[in-house]
Amino acid sequence: MKVKKQILKLRSLILYWSGTGNTAKVANAIQKGMERVGSKPTIKRIEDARDEELLDYDLVCLGSPSHMFIPAEPVLRFIKEKMIDYGKRGFIKPCAPKVRGKHAVVFCTYSGPHTGIDEAIPAGKCMRQFLEHLGFEVLAEWYVVGEFHGNELLSTKGRLGNIKGRPNVQDLACVEEDTVKLVNKLLKE
Repeated sequence: MKVKKQILKLRSLILYWSGTGNTAKVANAIQKGMERVGSKPTIKRIEDARDEELLDYDLVCLGSPSHMFIPAEPVLRFIKEKMIDYGKRGFIKPCAPKVRGKHAVVFCTYSGPHTGIDEAIPAGKCMRQFLEHLGFEVLAEWYVVGEFHGNELLSTKGRLGNIKGRPNVQDLACVEEDTVKLVNKLLKE
């Protein structure tokens, strides 16, 4: 009973942008994982989160597909606007001190037809740096393979082989389980 009360107090936000549905599937798997342990996260597409106060949350999960090694344009725009806003309000400080009780996860979907996961890592690091500049402790970076929609060649003959249908049921089950483990670990701290 005591643990249930702790979990319900965890304020969590899942923010994402998805052009083909791959990243939305991952965001929903994160939501399911949080709900499995009794948390009730807020989940929003990035374009609906412009006025969202990130520092009101204990856990922020930020996701985007990798587009040419960086987050998708709507996510980049969100990051730039928030950096300006938080900078003006004095929340971005030298040495980026961690704010107690503020945690984050970044998640990135990618097809990697040319160089594999290396096409996604810069996008994940970009989102991570944004959150760290605000004082969030980034607990994880999750990279999830997603089909390259609309291009048969890049979905079947790229460096990762045949990725049609990804993220699949197994991929999403892993994300959900990783979320459960992360939230449980966070609550034990």
